[in-house]
Amino acid sequence: MKRVLPAALATLLATTLLTSCAGGEGDDSGTVTLDYYSLAWQKESVAANKALVARWNKTHKAVKVRYVQGSWDNVHDQLLTSFEGGEAPDIIHDDASDLTDFAYGGYLADLSKLLPGELRSDIPRTSWDSTTMNGGKVYGVPFLQEPRVIIANKKLLERSGARIPTAGKPWTWDEFEKVSRRLTRPGKRFGTVWTMKEPVKQSVNLSLSTGGKVFTKKRTDDGTKNAVRFDRADSAVSRLINRQVNKDRTAPRSGLGMGGSDALPGFFAGKYATVPLNFSFRQQVQQQAPDGFEWTVLPMPRGEGPGQNAQGVVPQTLSVAQESEHKQAAADFIAYMSRPEHMAELAKGDWILPTGKKALKDPEINKKKDGWRTGVATAKTLRPSPALGVRGYAEWSDKIATPAFQRYYNGDTSHTALSDSLVHDGNLILNRYQR
Repeated sequence: MKRVLPAALATLLATTLLTSCAGGEGDDSGTVTLDYYSLAWQKESVAANKALVARWNKTHKAVKVRYVQGSWDNVHDQLLTSFEGGEAPDIIHDDASDLTDFAYGGYLADLSKLLPGELRSDIPRTSWDSTTMNGGKVYGVPFLQEPRVIIANKKLLERSGARIPTAGKPWTWDEFEKVSRRLTRPGKRFGTVWTMKEPVKQSVNLSLSTGGKVFTKKRTDDGTKNAVRFDRADSAVSRLINRQVNKDRTAPRSGLGMGGSDALPGFFAGKYATVPLNFSFRQQVQQQAPDGFEWTVLPMPRGEGPGQNAQGVVPQTLSVAQESEHKQAAADFIAYMSRPEHMAELAKGDWILPTGKKALKDPEINKKKDGWRTGVATAKTLRPSPALGVRGYAEWSDKIATPAFQRYYNGDTSHTALSDSLVHDGNLILNRYQR
């Protein structure tokens, strides 16, 4: 969940980033000061980050860290400006989807030889895959992750008589469709609501749950290249969403323009029985639900086939700028922030999950209350988003996929037209980045 700031404030933040970051300053005493550009924004998360920085500074005499507050809004442009201006922060908080262009552009340091073995072994290989590219170089530590879950009106679900899914035995997508029909009351209540203000990430990441991928690699005379594919497995969830909105009427068309927060008033009012949302939205539900409103957290549905209990995620990352003069010191601070107990603190502040195996065992993260335990149980099903490492993805998403999916989900175009646009026009873009 990312807060969007006004354009003027985003511009101010970019200017502040340029003027405040000095790429590892030193003073006459030999003390080095590193800039840590943090994108934490929730009150608890900002507090957790600042507390860890303060602890580091109290226990490290030779290397001090200066906290620099950033914003998720226009983060790519803000960082690009700082890179090109030669004033990048030493330590960079971002997410894995943003690393590809920066990594291939030479702006990020390879961390593969700078991190302790304990950290490398604690984070699963699947998470490291999200930040490893360009010949096996590691451009960031994937330390936080956020699955998608279903938040359901507990009373309505129990009254429906439907099977209550668990992380060990989630609904299949077919079951989810049937339950949505059972929960729907025409003119009164929809079984579910798809908040599709940003349709591409959901459509791509959930394709893994039906054996799809959307992005594949193909061998050519010029080597192996990324390519867009949208066959039956890749498009199964997209076709389901289209059916629910335009045929079964178990999901409202009005939801297609919503962000996650927009759906909560209707959910609390009983207008929607279930709503697929990012894991962090549990905090808003917990804070905003009216007295007496009972809710529960369920895992996302899966496909029928073996290995289809999966979904794509884009981990949050900590990276080091290539221009930093103190790369090892910056990597040491990242390792400090990624210690199991610290990673757990940061995850709890953001209401999401840590990637580390030890941090995932934290008692507070495993409590049943507010659906934490369901999230932890789904962690083993999380895989790097198929979009990660694909050069040209951002342009494909903005120019081709977003308008194409919006037309399709609104019922304004056919599945064939959607596929043709995603694949034909998309591969033209990807090929341009791979020449």
